[in-house]
Amino acid sequence: MTQIPGVILAGGLARRMGGGDKCLLQLGGKTILNRVVGRFSSQVGAVAINANGDPKRFSEYGLQVIGDTFTGHAGPLAGVLSAMEWAAQLGADQVATVAADTPFFPDDLVPVLAQTLASGGDISLAATLDKKRGEMRHPTFGLWPVDFREDLRRALEDGTRKVVVWTDRHDTKSALFASANRDPFFNINTEQDLQDAQAMLASQS
Repeated sequence: MTQIPGVILAGGLARRMGGGDKCLLQLGGKTILNRVVGRFSSQVGAVAINANGDPKRFSEYGLQVIGDTFTGHAGPLAGVLSAMEWAAQLGADQVATVAADTPFFPDDLVPVLAQTLASGGDISLAATLDKKRGEMRHPTFGLWPVDFREDLRRALEDGTRKVVVWTDRHDTKSALFASANRDPFFNINTEQDLQDAQAMLASQS
């Protein structure tokens, strides 16, 4: 599985956290991004960070920082496009993505995403089952074919911004992950979320 490169999507504006890079906030003595890098790097080959602005703020991580090649704060789809283009330069057929503000995603995320496509399909998105709402997709956690990059760029140029609007146009499969005890894709958007994440981390120790 190490041949698949991976990109950490850190391009959000973090408005609910007062702006800035929420992934650089501390969680249990480490930055959120540090925890994401540690969890992700064992599942993929090369790793890069997708973020705009001065890349030096991520220099301590020793990873390549790639900005959006589609400008105008187009959301996570722009990050996925940049991930595809970066992976294509590496000669890869696929690229995996994760969100930078989600420190507890599954240790087997990428293998399960890949296994989901083993019997066919173009794109694999992580999903969990909710008792009331049914299947819940987590579209920043996906495995993407780099050959779709021109199709995605055209979609962005046409105004598409929601990930699932674009993925629903293709043969997209859901990779289901257990969520009985807690949501493995819990992400940190607010100060309360950060406090909840601290409690979750403490309960694991």
